Amino acid sequence: MALRYAIMTALIEDELSGYDLAGSFDKSLGFFWHASHQQIYRELGKLSELAWVTGRTERQKGRPDRILYALTDAGREALDEWVLTKDRMRLQETKDELYIKLYNLSESNIDYLRSRFLERREAMMKRLYLYERIRRRHYGDPSTLPLRRKGVYLALLGGISGGKQYLAWCDEALSLLTNAVEEENISSTVKSDTA
Repeated sequence: MALRYAIMTALIEDELSGYDLAGSFDKSLGFFWHASHQQIYRELGKLSELAWVTGRTERQKGRPDRILYALTDAGREALDEWVLTKDRMRLQETKDELYIKLYNLSESNIDYLRSRFLERREAMMKRLYLYERIRRRHYGDPSTLPLRRKGVYLALLGGISGGKQYLAWCDEALSLLTNAVEEENISSTVKSDTA
């Protein structure tokens, strides 16, 4: 249900095509809310039926026409009402297979699981680098931002904080798993020496 409000949020300031909206999800809103192109187009249809967005056709030379969507007054009212509703608080609920795999940690899979943490750490480092670039480029002095942009800054700050916490978890996991491998190697060496 929140996807419709994420789409309407992207339309607050600009008219956007479905393609532009998908790009917005890939570059900014997608850091916090994932949606496929099909989901976005399906939701745009529902929002049009509710008269919360309107679409106008823009002719393009040498390319197919595109539909630009805009938020209606009714959509703005619905968005304002939604902001005031109590959100579903999610305390780091996740559907991540890695957590289940960790319950099955053994000598036979420890190297693989360490490699997964290394990959995730690298991916989070890249994301944090991007977040920091955005923060420096667009949010250098948050106190001078217009009110709506302060909200965007706070969402970005939440992403940065969560990313740093995730990075710390990866580092702790890598340390623990590396030590476990070293202990296992020492134990195996001692057993073979005494045999």
